[in-house]
Formats: sequence, C-alpha cells, structure tokens
Amino acid sequence: MTAISLGPTPARREALARRIRLLVAATITYNVVEAIAALTAGTMASSTALIGFGLDSVIEVSSAAAVAWQFSARDHSIREAREHRTLRIISVSFFALAAYVAIDAVRALAGTGEADRSLPGIVIAALSLAVMPFLSAAQRRAGRELGSASAVADSKQTLLCTYLSAVLLAGLILNAALGWSWADPLAGLAIAAIAVKEGRDAWQGKGCCAPTTTPTTAPAKDAADAGGCRPRCACCS
Repeated sequence: MTAISLGPTPARREALARRIRLLVAATITYNVVEAIAALTAGTMASSTALIGFGLDSVIEVSSAAAVAWQFSARDHSIREAREHRTLRIISVSFFALAAYVAIDAVRALAGTGEADRSLPGIVIAALSLAVMPFLSAAQRRAGRELGSASAVADSKQTLLCTYLSAVLLAGLILNAALGWSWADPLAGLAIAAIAVKEGRDAWQGKGCCAPTTTPTTAPAKDAADAGGCRPRCACCS
C-alpha cells in the first residue's frame, strides 16, 4: 500500500526556507525604517501612541531577527534544533509589547498629556497598514507548509503590527479631526490582550499541529516537520 506524504520534500523545504529568509529580511528592513520615522514623528508631536508604535517596530525587528538566526542555518536539523529558542524569543517580544502598550494606554487614559496632530504619523500608520498584511500572510503560508512554528509565530507578530497600525491610524485621525484623545489608548488595551495570548501560545509552542488525514501506512521517522509537528499534523493556526 502506498504511503501518503506528510511533509514537503527536502528540495521544497529549502525553497521555503529561502523564501522565509527573504521575507524576514524585508520585514527587518521595513521595521527599522518605520521605527526611526515613528519615533521621530512621535517625539516631535509628543505622541505616546506614535512613540509606542515605534518601539513596537523595534520589538518586531527582534522577533524577525530571531527567525533570521534560526533560518541562517543551511542544515535542516540545525534549524529544527533552534526552533524552541526562537519561539522563546518571540514569546518574550509579545509580552514586552503587551506590557508597553498597556502601560502607555493607561497613562494616556489618565490624561498625562495631549498629543499634537501629526500628519507624518498618519502617513506612517497608513503605509504600515498597507504593507504589513502582505508580509504576514506570505510568511504564514510558508511557515505552515514548512511546519515551522517560529515562522508562523513571527508572522503573527507582523499581523499584530498591522492591528496596531489600524489602531494608531484611527487614533491619530480621530484626535486630529474630533479631538477624541481617548480612542487610541482604549483600543491599545485590546491589542495588549491579544499580544498576551499570542505570547503565551508561542511560549507553549502552539500554532502547529492540527490533525489532517490518517495515513494508510506508518510514516517514516523523518516525516515530522520542522516545527516539531507529529505525523498527521499540519501547521494551520
């Protein structure tokens, strides 16, 4: 009886690894530029939301750099061995982001100061809202096919940056148009809660392994994928 293939071929794994390396490099490059622009604009406008967004970009760089370190290894077994440590780094990044956003939101709601209008901040947020979903989706697809929980977790970090971009954009526009300074920090608290959940999932190594089809023959020992998924599992969350 013919065995069912449970994972990508070695050649396909290498192609996916190269794709992830390119996507991570693009993510790091974009976030470095975004961090500098957001921190500068935030300082000029005395905007805690913009400064928080810039620091989120710094955290995103650390998460992407961890994945870049993992996939810098050409040998598949070495990448597997680095998976656990990479997930820990991503998890800590999520928790750090959640802590900062929550503290910043509470300070803003307490009325520690009102930010000035920032047209550059609106442009930065809108640009990130347009770019980040594509980077996140592309890396998530590659990570799922490869079975890399760390690549999937980092794609969620990028997706969270998309949510923050939307929150920041809405807050800046409402503040500029209507003077609703409370809108952004309130939504920021919701983002912090999401970050805590994603950080916990990454720490526990979740985001990989959902039952798929049952094979007709016993799978080979090396059928488990790079994310540590057991046979009959696939990265899907």
